[in-house]
Amino acid sequence: MQYLIILISAIFVNNIVLAQFLGICPFLGVSKKVETSAGMAGAVLFVMTLATIVTWLIQHYVLNPLNLQFLQTISFILVIASLVQMVEIVLKKASPSLYQALGIFLPLITTNCAVLGVALLTIQKDLNLGEGVVYAVANAIGFGLALIVFAGMREHLDNMEVPKGMRGIPIALVVAGILALAFMGFSGLV
Repeated sequence: MQYLIILISAIFVNNIVLAQFLGICPFLGVSKKVETSAGMAGAVLFVMTLATIVTWLIQHYVLNPLNLQFLQTISFILVIASLVQMVEIVLKKASPSLYQALGIFLPLITTNCAVLGVALLTIQKDLNLGEGVVYAVANAIGFGLALIVFAGMREHLDNMEVPKGMRGIPIALVVAGILALAFMGFSGLV
């Protein structure tokens, strides 16, 4: 039951992008096409889950026993950067079109505060490894859901007549705000 609460809460109630405002850069930058957004969501799912596992292990088996908690942030950033490099290499070989479509935003996963935020929140919330993995997967799914829905809305906006002063990022920010308000409707769920 605890895992289900973590899952629903992280996806809908405390969505990493729409409620906690982490990962806004890729949310706005990659959300122009649904296909690209889905690829980014998959890459974030992989990196966020693996980063949470590795950082949890580093925290509990290296940093805590050696009393080196002050190295938490820098060690977590190094782990995330390494994982992103690995994803970049795999995507370049496995799906060159997706690699090219993601462009500059793939390296931005390294600085995506959502990935680091989930790793740090897993430790701060004192979750065990299983709960941490569920929390990471749920946050990645929530990130992907918000990203793909937002991309669909932006694709639809491209076919509409938007006033000249609102085209591009301004209307995207308005739509993101409305989407965040829609997700606030889930606040009483958990």
